[in-house]
Amino acid sequence: MNNLSKDFKDKRAKLCQLLQERSYKNGDFTLSSGKRSPHYINCKPVSLNGYGLNLISNLFLELIDPQSKVVAGLTLGADPLVSGVIVLAANRSLLLDGLIIRKEVKKYGTKAGVEGPDLEPHNIVTVLEDVVTTAGSCLKAIQKLRDNNFIVKEVISIVDREEGGEENLLKNNIKLKSLFKIRDFIN
Repeated sequence: MNNLSKDFKDKRAKLCQLLQERSYKNGDFTLSSGKRSPHYINCKPVSLNGYGLNLISNLFLELIDPQSKVVAGLTLGADPLVSGVIVLAANRSLLLDGLIIRKEVKKYGTKAGVEGPDLEPHNIVTVLEDVVTTAGSCLKAIQKLRDNNFIVKEVISIVDREEGGEENLLKNNIKLKSLFKIRDFIN
């Protein structure tokens, strides 16, 4: 991230401070992967705050591959991320759609697993994630997108916990771009 603008670096520093104050906890925690960790980061107190979401959306929008015409994410953590990025893109007159991936296919109506506008297949989609640990939830989302004939080349996350997620994504030809690593929050 050395070649990024001063504005990007300033926004990133402000976001880091917010995450440190509102999201990072030190203690004894069980993660969704089942692993135990002395470090826990829940980005929702920041992504569900207008100022925090604005910072995240600005930073994510700078990192998204310009070929990507869609951002998507697994509900619930990615819902504000997808919404924030597409609204900011629209305010800048950029064409960017959003998709929300359900954890379970709904059992009524259209029985959709992916919610959003009807899009042509083979669109390039960037997956947004709050925290990546092993990338298990990212890979589930990516598989649903690929099952719907979308092309996924990258995941952008707020935090990479550095517990194998980047490597697991690379095995599936997906690049991980993270604003922060968990080590950025450990004193």
